[in-house]
Amino acid sequence: GKTTLISIVCGIVTASGGTVIADGHDIQRDYRQARMKIGLVPQELTLGTYDTVWQVVSFSRGLFGKSADPAHIEKVLKDLSLWDKKDAKIRTLSGGMKRRVMIAKALSHEPKILFLDEPSAGVDVQLREHMWQTVRALRDSGVTIILTTHYIEEAEQMADRVGVINHGELILVEEKRALMQKLGKKQMTLQLAEPLGALPPSLQRFGLELGQDGRELTYDYDTRGDHSGITTLLDALRDANIAFTDLDTTQTSLEDIFVNLVQRPK
Repeated sequence: GKTTLISIVCGIVTASGGTVIADGHDIQRDYRQARMKIGLVPQELTLGTYDTVWQVVSFSRGLFGKSADPAHIEKVLKDLSLWDKKDAKIRTLSGGMKRRVMIAKALSHEPKILFLDEPSAGVDVQLREHMWQTVRALRDSGVTIILTTHYIEEAEQMADRVGVINHGELILVEEKRALMQKLGKKQMTLQLAEPLGALPPSLQRFGLELGQDGRELTYDYDTRGDHSGITTLLDALRDANIAFTDLDTTQTSLEDIFVNLVQRPK
């Protein structure tokens, strides 16, 4: 439902109900003003083949009623490492280069809201990093950026807020840091020197999970509180004469949280 939702906001698809306001403008009653506020980088590459990069990006600016501004177009192309390709015909470019031209088109009319619909698809690692640098600069300049991606690590790295869509329903929108704190967890795993048949009563209060045929203990803890409980747990293990040979700590990633959210029964 991500692309459908973006298409509605951008006026490409007509919604069957509801209201969408873009930077204070209703997308149906005040379509032209709303659309001028929005830049869109779609999933599909839709570019003319015989025009040059400069022509394509400049023409896109004109479509939104903006007067010619060669200095702005030059800045956009340089920011996206496209300046040396400004006179190249679109048909001669690689897929990654064409993706960057799509971003340049979306930025040509200086939008206040920028939709990036899986922009890193088909872009190599080096070009992707250039692209994210540009995105960060736009965000810092006050542009609102909505990024859709299947690469959860990108969302974890780039986003201030995270929304999760499952089967067409927006099931969550939250600040990333708050989401990680609320639904994430830290986990400590202890490799025991000797297998345990069962947890002794003195350890029941810690909510431990016994696994690997009694050779592994897993403890979930919260680092936000005053006490993680780790020191108390280790003291209790010592008092119970339970020795361990190794320990490891892990933290839930945004991808773990996403998978748990979409797999929850409705």
